[in-house]
Amino acid sequence: MTEAMLVRIHHVQITVPSERIDEARAFYLDLLGLQEIPKPEALKKRGGFWTALAGQEIHISIEDGVDRTLTKAHIAYQVDNLAAWRETIESHGLQTFGNEPIPGYDRFEFRDPFGNRVEFIAPLD
Repeated sequence: MTEAMLVRIHHVQITVPSERIDEARAFYLDLLGLQEIPKPEALKKRGGFWTALAGQEIHISIEDGVDRTLTKAHIAYQVDNLAAWRETIESHGLQTFGNEPIPGYDRFEFRDPFGNRVEFIAPLD
């Protein structure tokens, strides 16, 4: 039997309600600063958009009828200035919350405007 191994994460996907796609673009592209990348023509009819950060892809897709507030699933973004990001997130009306400490890191979480759980994490100096 041929040995097989995982190579890398190709992309992660989160979802937003179809009627809020413009708001999702504003949040993920404008506020968080993710870079939009081209979505293949064959997939454009599904809606949503694709983004990238440091060579990793994050796909924002359409999914209706889901209560995203009931899941722990999330993306953790490493940031360079945790305090500034907390201030930015809270200034946009989103509530941040702490969680269990991880040795060597400081972090906080919040729910994006669509209910997706998001973590911002920074190494301690």
